[in-house]
Amino acid sequence: MANFTLRINGETKTVSVEPDTPLLYVLRNDLALNGPKFGCGLAQCGACTVLVDGKPARSCVTPVSTAAKGRITTIEGLGTVDRLHPLQRAFIDEQACQCGFCGNGMVMSAKALLDRNPRPTDRQIKQTLNGHLCRCASHNRIVRAVQRAAVALRAEARS
Repeated sequence: MANFTLRINGETKTVSVEPDTPLLYVLRNDLALNGPKFGCGLAQCGACTVLVDGKPARSCVTPVSTAAKGRITTIEGLGTVDRLHPLQRAFIDEQACQCGFCGNGMVMSAKALLDRNPRPTDRQIKQTLNGHLCRCASHNRIVRAVQRAAVALRAEARS
């Protein structure tokens, strides 16, 4: 076991785990952050996506020892129930997630996209989300939600 100090959602947390423990296990089991989901365990579905230094990372295959070097953001770090992040609000307004299982990964990857490109095309959104599996067939709603959030974020930046 080793101690790791993690910077998660603006807070510092220390955990004692094996260095090769997947970040997903630490988030869910040790820190009770249940936004990231265990889907495939092979970095194929995207349900476990978090941001490490602003870039999407599949937490099911990211060792905690690697993630501890960066700033980690989970969906819980985007907004609160009382003040949702524009992406969270847009996903709700567009009814973009039916079962909600893939939503975490979609939102987190979309956040990384919008942080680097405030005016993405539909094609860019689809490319960004291409590695996320959604069995509910909500893809068109998801693209609309990301576009809606982009507009909201640009409006926020102007005010």
